[in-house]
Amino acid sequence: MTLTSEALPPPAWTPNPEGEHGEVFTRRWVVDLILDLVGYRPEADLGGSTIVEPACGCGAFLLPIVERLSESSAMHGRVLADLDDAVRGFDLLAHNADHTRKAVTAKLLELGESLSTAEHLTQSWVTTGDFLLTDHGDDVADFVVGNPPYVRLEQIPDEVSDAYRSECSTMRGRADLFVGFFEKGLALLAPSGRLGFICADRWMRNQYGARLRQLVGDRYALEALIEMHDADAFEASVSSYPAITVLRNAPQGRVKLVEARPSFDEAASRRLAPWLRSEADEEPADASFEVAELRGWFTGGDHWPTGSPHVLELLADLESRFPPLEDPRTGTRVGIGVATGCDDVYISDAPQGIEDDRLLPLVTAGDIVSGQPKWGGRYLINPWEDGRLVDLVEFPRLAAYFRVHESRVRRRHVARRRPSTWYRTIDRVTPGLRERPKLLIPDIKSAAHPVLDEGHYYPHHNLYFVVSDVWDLEVLGGLLLSDIANLFVGAYCVKMRGGTYRFQAQYLRKIRLPFPADVSTGDADELRTAFRRRDARAATKTAASIYGLDEGTLAALAARRSSARV
Repeated sequence: MTLTSEALPPPAWTPNPEGEHGEVFTRRWVVDLILDLVGYRPEADLGGSTIVEPACGCGAFLLPIVERLSESSAMHGRVLADLDDAVRGFDLLAHNADHTRKAVTAKLLELGESLSTAEHLTQSWVTTGDFLLTDHGDDVADFVVGNPPYVRLEQIPDEVSDAYRSECSTMRGRADLFVGFFEKGLALLAPSGRLGFICADRWMRNQYGARLRQLVGDRYALEALIEMHDADAFEASVSSYPAITVLRNAPQGRVKLVEARPSFDEAASRRLAPWLRSEADEEPADASFEVAELRGWFTGGDHWPTGSPHVLELLADLESRFPPLEDPRTGTRVGIGVATGCDDVYISDAPQGIEDDRLLPLVTAGDIVSGQPKWGGRYLINPWEDGRLVDLVEFPRLAAYFRVHESRVRRRHVARRRPSTWYRTIDRVTPGLRERPKLLIPDIKSAAHPVLDEGHYYPHHNLYFVVSDVWDLEVLGGLLLSDIANLFVGAYCVKMRGGTYRFQAQYLRKIRLPFPADVSTGDADELRTAFRRRDARAATKTAASIYGLDEGTLAALAARRSSARV
């Protein structure tokens, strides 16, 4: 295979060699682990393949690659001097590329090659250029490995940032540069080719990584994920939350998960290697890491969950066996209360002089702290009726009230965007929601806190609600009170300071539930009682039985609950 290096017209950008370019240099044993994971091992005929290193820096990956290629060539009867297309390394900085060429030349001489061969191969293998703005052609690499740069797009000149976004459809929002390296690297892979990067794992769990997650889910397979947040993976101390990610141009199959602990080092990686290479049947038990193997991986552009390997294993199992909370078959739906954009105008506990039918009793997170709705006497001054904005001519007292506060109400974004309906709230008031029984769930909590409103109040925007056509809401409330519901939300949500969770609709929808008909009368009674008593422990025990979880898993959930609430 031939890897072309036809550069696109580059933006006028000359990087400052003394500036910051997101360089973080990888320890040798980490490089060896990545090369092993992608299958770049001397026993394979590496001379018949192509490996790409898109940001070679000072040669942390290229030197071990050359060593392995030389050893493999000797084993398989190849002549190293003929392998111009076996390696491609890129670096944006000329001084990095020059340093790497010198190091590779010295390594080839050390391995017994002549000076002319060493210089020829080095010039073929190492390119000074922008990997992201080079036209590489399609399906030309069997392996792509490296440690792509950690740089935010806003730190790059606008014309260069625009060129990167044009080339890489996954680079949106405040993306890090490494998102583009993933996309371009994956595009290079031949069928069954593998990419192995050590990189910050933020893209797995934030908004700017959504397109990359979607790309991976649609076209590639995650084969291994080694979280190394606390491991000493780099030559210098960094706070980048790194992970080794191995992706393959193949259908999704089984996934090896590892959580490396602070003691994880070269010796620990050697103990782990047989299991990663599927040479060991049983999961290794080791104080330096925790492992699990999943049958598949999470799909779509949604956030990938966080947690220990065994937590993710449990999530994957539950997601394979149970439908989500929001389900049209049961008419179960998640929503959020009303946002006004100016609460001190639209919400009042003494709304005198306004038509009575424009006042909607409003419940807030503070009203349900006890586990029962205790209305604080606040009303929403409601400009909606049956889903339509009312005509102020028909409600003169409401009109007079809004005229008093008109200047403040019009300053809101929603009013500036729609000046003809300047008095609307940000959200419509949903017809019938106040009267409908619903579970109310506060946004920010250390654990789920579902509370039943039997149909008296309209929720404020700091509350999410769950309604259902089929579920007994007290039984459903018992399931949502359990640690199993917390497990899902905790794995997917963005944690707040102190470890509290965000119980937002997108995370609540991740919760998996049995069908109501599959919950026995006895289990339903126990869940209902646990919900009424606010007994999360009892709710968890019953829920665990319904979900088919063993005692060990139940104990682990209890421990997780205790640690989360400390």
